[in-house]
Amino acid sequence: MTTQIAPSLAHRTDRMPRLLFGDNQFFGVNHMSEEKARQQAMRFQNLDSIVRVLDAACDEGIDTFMCTTHDRIGEICAHVRANPERYADFTFYPCMPYAHKYADAVTEDGMLGAIRRFLPEEGLFNAAFRGGRALATKDVEGIITLLVDAEMAAFRGVRTPVIWLQNVVVDLLLGLDFKDAFSIFDEHVRTRYGAEPGYITMNLPRALDMFDDIGLVNPIVCSNINKLGFRMSGGIEEYQAALRDRQFRAVAMSVFASGAIPPREALEWVCSQPQIESIVFGASSRANIAQTAELVAEFC
Repeated sequence: MTTQIAPSLAHRTDRMPRLLFGDNQFFGVNHMSEEKARQQAMRFQNLDSIVRVLDAACDEGIDTFMCTTHDRIGEICAHVRANPERYADFTFYPCMPYAHKYADAVTEDGMLGAIRRFLPEEGLFNAAFRGGRALATKDVEGIITLLVDAEMAAFRGVRTPVIWLQNVVVDLLLGLDFKDAFSIFDEHVRTRYGAEPGYITMNLPRALDMFDDIGLVNPIVCSNINKLGFRMSGGIEEYQAALRDRQFRAVAMSVFASGAIPPREALEWVCSQPQIESIVFGASSRANIAQTAELVAEFC
């Protein structure tokens, strides 16, 4: 039987910023060019190079960082905690899990070693007991909440008003029709962290159908939305119909289709679509950040 979301936990109206700054460029992710991804990964090998770009974004008024839970994000969190005046308004939107991190840990340390590595430091005994009991009893809720808590350990002491479930998990759960997992994630994020859950998907229409089934009210959903239909599963027409007819808080990513659409053309189109609350983008230079901010101010 599918767990329904309690009305008291299901809806908040805090508006997200129009622009969110992403982290793909920092960790060598580019969906069009492996060579460009490699170059970016080399460029951002040290924290100072990442901080310079984040500071450039802050100077343009973009102070919400939508990031994976890559190991190096902990360094950025520590830098923000150490400089509270510079980052008085800085906010993190964690996206979990970072699948490569878990795969690498299992390879390096084995299954038990990987579990020990990711247990939250706070309440270590309790977390270990909860995790062991969950595995022993196949308690899905215990396993899911333990993993969320492990991912959130690096973000202690910084603001995280939205916590995202990555598309690698969302779309797997959609394929398995595993509805309860979404309900568990939703309630745990709200009750333990006072945050709003967000969901990243490569299949927006299918995700919205699932969220309707379990009673998620006005969910925050991030998906590829661009003029070319690049990586938009189901086709651009279905996405436009969802934006027009469905109730959800839309966050658009891949709006430039990994560089295939010129910035002005891309942003003019995406800003003309209904119901888009935020746009997430990545950039590695002050000039590109400033250009994006100016174009969004013009069109949105």
